[in-house]
This record gives sequence, C-alpha cells and structure tokens, in this order.
Amino acid sequence: MPQRSNEIDVLRLAALVGICVVNIPVMAQSTAAFFFPPDALIDRLGVFFVAGFFQLKFFLLFSFVFGWGVHIQARSALRRGQSFKQRYFRRMVGLALLGAMHAVFVFNGDILLPYALLGCVFWFVRDYSVMRLLSLVKWMVPLSMCCLFLFAVLLEMAELDDKSLMNSWDSGRGENFLDATSARILNWPAAFTFIILVQGPLVFGSFAVGLAAAKADFFTQTRSLVDLLHEKLALLLVVAVPLNLLYAGTISGLIPEQWEILELIGFVFIPIGAPALTAVYIYLFLRFSKGRNIPLLFIQAGQNSLSTYVLQGVIAGFFFSAYGLGYYNTMGQSRLLPVSVVIAGISILIAGLYARLFGRGPLEPLLR
Repeated sequence: MPQRSNEIDVLRLAALVGICVVNIPVMAQSTAAFFFPPDALIDRLGVFFVAGFFQLKFFLLFSFVFGWGVHIQARSALRRGQSFKQRYFRRMVGLALLGAMHAVFVFNGDILLPYALLGCVFWFVRDYSVMRLLSLVKWMVPLSMCCLFLFAVLLEMAELDDKSLMNSWDSGRGENFLDATSARILNWPAAFTFIILVQGPLVFGSFAVGLAAAKADFFTQTRSLVDLLHEKLALLLVVAVPLNLLYAGTISGLIPEQWEILELIGFVFIPIGAPALTAVYIYLFLRFSKGRNIPLLFIQAGQNSLSTYVLQGVIAGFFFSAYGLGYYNTMGQSRLLPVSVVIAGISILIAGLYARLFGRGPLEPLLR
C-alpha cells in the first residue's frame, strides 16, 4: 500500500520553489511586461531562463503530486472506514473557497480554485486502471495544443500593442490594500481564463499520471520509477531541450518578430516539451533525495504545501505592494529571479517551523 515518503515531499517542495519563481514576476510587474519583451538584454535572458526551465514545468510537477495524493487519500479513507466521496468533495470545496480568497486578497493568478474544479472532474476517472489513465493523458496533450493555439489567435485578434492601455488595467495594483484588492477582482476573470486555457489540460493530465504512479506503487519502491525514467532519459532530453528553448525564445522575444511561424510553433508545442522536462526533473529530484537525510524542517514544509504556497503570495504582496515595501514594477526579471528564490526560502522556513511547533501548517486543518 502506498505510504507518504520523503521522496514525494521533496518533489512537492521543489515544485513550490519553481512555482514561486514563476509567480513572483506576475505579482511584481505590470501586465505589459508579459506582452512586450523587456528592453534590457539581461532581463530578456532572465525571462528566457524562467520560461525555458520553470514555466509550466513545476505546476505540472505539483499536479503530479496532487494526483498521487488522491490515491493515498482514498486508501486512507478505506482504512478508516470513511466515505471517500464525502471526504474528497469536502476537500475540494475547502480548496475552492481558499482559492477564491487567495485570488481576491493575495494573488489573482491563484491555482487552488482551478485545482479544485479540475479535481471535481477528476473524481470521475479515479477508478481508471493505470493503462486507461495513461491513455487519457495522451488526449490531454493535443487538447492543450488546441487551447494554446486558440489563445494565440485571441491574442492576435485583441491587437495588444498599446503599453499604456495595458498599464491602465493595473490601476490600483500598487496602491493601498483596498484598491489592490479591487484590481485583483477586476483582473481575476482574465487570469482564471488564462490558467484554464494554458494549464488546464496539462494539469489534468498530470493528475492522471500521478494517480497512475500511485496505483502502480512507484513510491513504495522508488527505485523502480528512477530506473524507468533513466531508461527514457535520453529520449526525454531530446524532446524537452529544443522545445523548451524554442518556447523560451518565443516568450522572451529573443526570436525575431518576423519569424512568426517559429514563434507559433514554440508556443503551441510546449505541451509536449514541458511534460518531458518535468519528467526529467522528477528523475533528478528522486535521484537526489534517494538515501539522503533531508532536514525535517524541509520535509514538513513540503507536507504542508498549501500553507507554504499561500505564504509565498503573502510575503510577495508585502514586499511589492505600496501598503508594504513598495517595490512593485521596479525590478526586471534578472533581479526578480534571486528575489523569488529568497521568498520561496523564507516561506519554506516559516511553514516548516510552524509545522514543527503545531504539527501542521495553519491552513491544512481547514481541509480536514
């Protein structure tokens, strides 16, 4: 029977750091920064690095762990003689409510509410066999490519070529808390639509892969998963490296504008490249964690990922907002990268210390 392992907590912890690196620029910069490449070459290289090695990959890693957890929760409910359906949907409702509050008061790029909604749909495939789950994943990749193509078409139709107009969308983001909250509410529908289109199918597919891994008992014998990924490592790298670099070149503006077809390919084909690189990361993190004595503080921060994730946004909000330290829209990507790592580290330390003192993070009991 699959049990909680340090390896899965290391994966979850690594995902939290990667998610923080991706999310901080969204909180720290204006909307125009995501539609127009930065002027400074060093900032373009920063965007290239984050897009190529972090964007989408760590959300998929976190989603993989989410799917694995569904099976663990089901076994736990069965062992205790509880109704898994009631327990599961109670958690999804709690996650949705926390996600809505997180989006309104902290960060409208929240992933908790989309996770809850996708999790409700995921209930209907929970009993699929391993092979059927993997077959489902094969459909998520072309679906994601279609969604990204649609998103690219919508962006082209919108003709977003006015920086001043887009900056007006951010009115209030850097002001007092009430104004910033109002701005988050106004921008939330667009952010939510973006998350569903760009990440939804791949996240759902990662849920399925994680559930399949748990059903195959990969984490009771972690070495078998490492061996499987090791056998496919060369193929994964051949697929992952060029597609992710092409995507990064597209996002960072390093690909010349006249090469529109190449940009479109880089954007639309990332649903193939991102999962491939995520699989490489899983292999590397499992190899790193195997047999190592990971500090308990880090393990507990990974086990209490909800609190750690929300805390990242709270700390970032204080750092960048006018009602905090006021660094909103003052840094390019090259400076935001180390700042993101520091914020991730602080949130991990605080969540881990809290869990050591009180047994769990402050938000985890709300889902139980």
